[in-house]
Amino acid sequence: MSKEEDKFKNSKRRHADETAIKKQTKIAKAHGLTEQDKAIKEPHRMAKHHAMDCGRPGCMMCGNPRKTFNELTPQEKRLFQDTEAERDRHSNGLPPSEDQ
Repeated sequence: MSKEEDKFKNSKRRHADETAIKKQTKIAKAHGLTEQDKAIKEPHRMAKHHAMDCGRPGCMMCGNPRKTFNELTPQEKRLFQDTEAERDRHSNGLPPSEDQ
């Protein structure tokens, strides 16, 4: 037998899925997808996929920015920054002034 807590968790999960589907369908309709498109015809496809994700790795919206634009991620930028320069830890990152 199921407990009340299990029933609540199940209904909460189902509600979250339905809400996500409604949001993605709304986004798809706002961007001009018609009733013949898969996103609108089969709305439960949107439970785990985004409406604007075309799936092409070279796409500007869907692709990896490291490969599309040849730029580093924020984590890589932090890794490669100059760490030997003296910086004031409590400021905005500028070198400490000499008059202080």
